[in-house]
Amino acid sequence: MKPLQCFVATVLATVVASVIAPGVIPVAFAQGPLTIGNVTARPGESRSGAIAIPAGSDAGTEIPITIVRGSRPGPTLALIAGTHGSEVAPIVGLQRVRERVQANDLAGTLVLVHVANLPSFLGRTVYYSPVDGKNLNRVYPGKRDGTVSERIAFAITNEIIERSDFVVDMHAGDGNEWLRPYTYWSPLGLDARTDSVARELALAFGHDHIVVDRERPTDPARSLYTQNTAQLRRKPSITTETGALGMPAEAMVQKNYEGAIRLLRYLKMLGGPLTMVTAPVYLDRLEVLRSPETGVWQAWVEPGHTVAAGAVIGVLTDFAGHQLAEVRAPFDGEVMYVIGTPAMNRGEPVGMVAARSR
Repeated sequence: MKPLQCFVATVLATVVASVIAPGVIPVAFAQGPLTIGNVTARPGESRSGAIAIPAGSDAGTEIPITIVRGSRPGPTLALIAGTHGSEVAPIVGLQRVRERVQANDLAGTLVLVHVANLPSFLGRTVYYSPVDGKNLNRVYPGKRDGTVSERIAFAITNEIIERSDFVVDMHAGDGNEWLRPYTYWSPLGLDARTDSVARELALAFGHDHIVVDRERPTDPARSLYTQNTAQLRRKPSITTETGALGMPAEAMVQKNYEGAIRLLRYLKMLGGPLTMVTAPVYLDRLEVLRSPETGVWQAWVEPGHTVAAGAVIGVLTDFAGHQLAEVRAPFDGEVMYVIGTPAMNRGEPVGMVAARSR
């Protein structure tokens, strides 16, 4: 076949593929080199490095990443771990993905953000950066000239999210959070395709409990969350919760790895059997319960427990052990997570209860 005929045939084949699966798997006409930060990967290559976050009003940092550039054209999937530094099971899970997914077996591009929030990871902090005291998952889309958390969010928005077709923010129980595995799906009602494909991503990842959150902001300039930033840019996205209490438990590390492989198969980036959740439990009524005082927390329930309205979730005492308050379930539902360590500040979460709408 002559070069021009070969090019035309390739274009036609790509167009046909996009018609067969419209709006699900965008496919590029060509797969050339991709550079993000100091990493350049060519087709058939896997390369690791980092996105530099220069110093500004506070100290700089970096975002460790890997690009797995497939040998064939296909979509770009970004998997982001370590948004909260003590949520470690996804961090270790993505190391396993980097080790086992070979570029020559891949169609499209897999971008792994190994640790989004390196200051929090190295500082062993929960929720907040030890540098600026901010929650990375509340400052998106970030600021080029903001504090370090805002600069990290700006870099991830522009270097990772904007250059991806699909985004998964992989969380776990922080160092203080005890949870059951589940996934957040946030249909915003702004774009039917984005909402629908995000739901399919949730079913592909593998958790049968799916929390439906329709209350996320709809202003792209104040998107706040990683997942929401992608959704508002028409990039189907989910947030997964897999792991607990800041521990890289083998079962949870493996679930993160398996979830990534399931997504790659759903997106036709990897071969292998496709398995979707067939009996999902959609929980679209949810409430995060917060501590009324500062003191010592003791949970009376475990993740996955079903509770009746008014049931005691846990009690708060002062430092001498005198009871200050009981925290009760606001409605019949299931405990998705509960704080499993004693230290508690006023206004912090003590747990979350979710249920199906009646």
